[in-house]
Amino acid sequence: MPESVPDKPSVLFVCVHNAGRSQMAAGWLTHLAGDRVEVRSAGSAPAEQVNPVAVQAMAEVGINITAAHPKVLSVDAVQASDVVITMGCGDACPIFPGKRYEDWKLDDPAGQGIDAVRVIRDDIGSRVEKLLGELLPG
Repeated sequence: MPESVPDKPSVLFVCVHNAGRSQMAAGWLTHLAGDRVEVRSAGSAPAEQVNPVAVQAMAEVGINITAAHPKVLSVDAVQASDVVITMGCGDACPIFPGKRYEDWKLDDPAGQGIDAVRVIRDDIGSRVEKLLGELLPG
C-alpha cells in the first residue's frame, strides 16, 4: 500500500464543545475507515475535556476515544477537509465554496445519562457508516 494517498478523502466533524457528538463521530469513522480517510474534529467553543459518558458509550462498542481532546475550530481545518459535518454549531462554522457540508441533527449528549448517550452513539454510527459508503464506494 502506498505511504501517502493524495486523494484520500478528509472529513471534519464540528460541534460546539467538541466533547461529545463530534468526538464520537470521529471515533466511529477512524474505527471503520482506518487510514483510508483523514478524520478531524473541532468545536466552536471547545470544552475542557471529552464527555466521560461519551467515552464510556464508545468503549461499550470497542472504540477507545480516551486520548481525544477538544480542539478549537480553525479555518485551516475547514479548508483542508473535503466534507464538513456540523452538529448543532449553527453559524459558527465557516463556509467555503467547493466543500461538501452536511448538518446532522443530533441530541447533545452533554449532561445526559448513558442510556441517552447510547442512542446518540448508535445514530452517529449509522450515519458514519452511510457517509463512509459514499466516500469509499465499493
